[in-house]
Amino acid sequence: MNSGGFISDFKNAFNRPNSQHTQLIIINVICFFLIGILRVIIDHTLLAKGSKVLEYLAMPSNPDELLYKPWTILTYMFTHAAIFHILFNMIVLYIFGRIIVDLLGGAKVVNLYVLGGIAGGALYVLLYNILPFYDPVKDISVLYGASAGVMAVAVGAATYWPDYTINLLFIGPVRIRYVALISVLLSFIQTTGDNAGGEIAHLGGAILGFAYMKQLQKGRDWGSWISATLSFFKSFFVKQPNIKVSYKKSKTSAPKSSRRAETSSGYNASQDEIDAILDKISEKGYESLTKDEKQKLFNASKK
Repeated sequence: MNSGGFISDFKNAFNRPNSQHTQLIIINVICFFLIGILRVIIDHTLLAKGSKVLEYLAMPSNPDELLYKPWTILTYMFTHAAIFHILFNMIVLYIFGRIIVDLLGGAKVVNLYVLGGIAGGALYVLLYNILPFYDPVKDISVLYGASAGVMAVAVGAATYWPDYTINLLFIGPVRIRYVALISVLLSFIQTTGDNAGGEIAHLGGAILGFAYMKQLQKGRDWGSWISATLSFFKSFFVKQPNIKVSYKKSKTSAPKSSRRAETSSGYNASQDEIDAILDKISEKGYESLTKDEKQKLFNASKK
């Protein structure tokens, strides 16, 4: 195997614009294999049962225990123990995540996934501690899996574009509003079953996905802090392009907003346009620019 090629492919998956749904899948798959390998190693060395690994990553329903494991509100949504569990979640994430990417861009997929996971975990803890039905298991129950975040992405896509049609095996073309509705109803029906905690988390993710999209349609992005946080940490690892832009002052006394950045090619771009392009690079990276924006920046960078 060409390790260099593998590493290159891995890096490319994270450098391509609007590939966040694929990146989430890669992260989940890597976590699945790392957890599985670690569990086997622990089992074979007889130090402890490998299943103990899940105790440090899964989210407990007991609030007192959760206080000592606050990181689990995030780690639980990247933790899987069964192959079919992660396989189903990642297929759904890819299908509906791609719809969100086409409509709104990849950043919104991450926002929905993380917020949906948090909302699902919060509803799980809340209901397990206020409904008498869960009293016998509330002190020993734990939650793990990407389902809440995936449900948020699916319901979010169905809320924003309800008439979008996908082809289901053995069924044919179906509008995603019906796929989302049936998924939510099935989760509700199974909130008294063996996977009650997981089904409650699904509902929390679904509620968040619906509310997020409704707010986004009003111009409010509840996940902007997530995008800002990720961009901040990414800035330490991704080198921004070293582009030098020079400006010439106009001989007239025109206002700043009307001055032009002149280039040797004869193509003129306003200073406000260049500033907006540079801001876009700072926020989303150089590859997020359109062809015209790159050309404007290239022309403006000439001395």
